[in-house]
Amino acid sequence: MNKNKGNQHVTQKSNGWAVTGAGNGKATVIVPTQREAIERAKPIASNQGGDVVIHGRDGKIRERNSYGNDPYPPKG
Repeated sequence: MNKNKGNQHVTQKSNGWAVTGAGNGKATVIVPTQREAIERAKPIASNQGGDVVIHGRDGKIRERNSYGNDPYPPKG
């Protein structure tokens, strides 16, 4: 099973901020602000046991929030 399958990526597009599932070519939703995109991505990632991967305007990952089955206590 692909461990990144449930991840939701928040990226900037020419017409707003997109929430796109890992491996998907098409955005699930496009909204005007990054904050709104993050809020829309959280329940999707939680439901699918993935992460919200937030990209900055430059496209680089700036933050990652996990909603999956993280080990507790964390290893390492």
